[in-house]
Amino acid sequence: MSSIIPYGRQHIEKEDIEAVVDTLTADFLTQGPKVKEFEDKFAKYVGAKYAVAVSNATAGLHIAVLALGLKPGERVITTPITFAASANCVRYAGGEVWFADIDPETYLLSLESTKQLLESKPKGFFKGIIPVDFAGLPVNLEAFRKLADEYDLWIIEDACHAPGGYFTDSSNKKQMCGNSNYADIGIFSFHPVKHIACGEGGMVTTNSKTIYDRLMRLRTHGITKEHMSENHGGWFYEMQELGFNYRLTDIQSALGITQLAKNKNGVIVRNKIANKYKKAFKGKIKFQSLPTGGTYNAHHLFVIEVENRKGLYDFLRTHNIFAQIHYIPVHTLPYYKEIGYGSADLSNAEKYYSNCISLPMYPTLTDKEQMFVIEKVLSYIK
Repeated sequence: MSSIIPYGRQHIEKEDIEAVVDTLTADFLTQGPKVKEFEDKFAKYVGAKYAVAVSNATAGLHIAVLALGLKPGERVITTPITFAASANCVRYAGGEVWFADIDPETYLLSLESTKQLLESKPKGFFKGIIPVDFAGLPVNLEAFRKLADEYDLWIIEDACHAPGGYFTDSSNKKQMCGNSNYADIGIFSFHPVKHIACGEGGMVTTNSKTIYDRLMRLRTHGITKEHMSENHGGWFYEMQELGFNYRLTDIQSALGITQLAKNKNGVIVRNKIANKYKKAFKGKIKFQSLPTGGTYNAHHLFVIEVENRKGLYDFLRTHNIFAQIHYIPVHTLPYYKEIGYGSADLSNAEKYYSNCISLPMYPTLTDKEQMFVIEKVLSYIK
């Protein structure tokens, strides 16, 4: 097959372009009505009370830890198998990152490893946990919430891979990723290879009005107009704390609104693609397992494990299949090795990394292209 097959790809259609053009010819390019419309529709989609649009998910993670009160020197637990931003946000606030291991079957942050890390230190030693819905597979946040409550911890759900995913809790209720029923805050990404493409962008969700108000201030320089009175004119504002310019534009929000409207169907297609991979590879190649009991994977990625990962990676590229690796364990990156970090035994994460490779996964992947990928993968491992 001559055309390139990437691991991920955005899908921009006529209605997306028209929405952006309409906004370009409207009164507001930023800080206008499209941002609020996008926030309201996104909050409704995931089932959260509040949503705050931000310039990217990293910015969202940054203001999330600040909104939860993280102070310099305080410690937070996260997974080593994630993009570096999940850990970096703690460092931005001057905190310390500690890593717990992953479950070798789901590739998610291990509840047991996290529990062991918490038990190894006195209560109060850690302040929070940042689990990641890796590859689109939801973390069982009900179980993490129980653990967090025992140790008085907050939870930020990094749901960047998982808009449209859900798990089912012990009351048999469907819990959408980012609905903040068990986490304090949820984070989403609108990078082009994610489900919802805005070029760049992110969303922060919460059910707490107090957290929401602080997120809104931190997003815009710490500025608010809440305390305007008759003694002041329409120009008046107050800077109440040191914030940032982490706003999303109306242009990006217009694109996000049309992309969001297509995500439900997009996740259905992603699952159909995943099921074809599973059927082809079952009994031959290890792939991310799906927990029993009503978990719905949003499938940002489809990850397999093979012995000669580098060999398969290079082989696929010779056939214009551009697979990717997700991720280099964060604790092995030079920055974290240099500053030092606290951790549990991370052998599962390190073994996973030595074998993992992400195959093409996006709604416009054709049957022909997918069968070509499957054929080449199977031909290599024989």
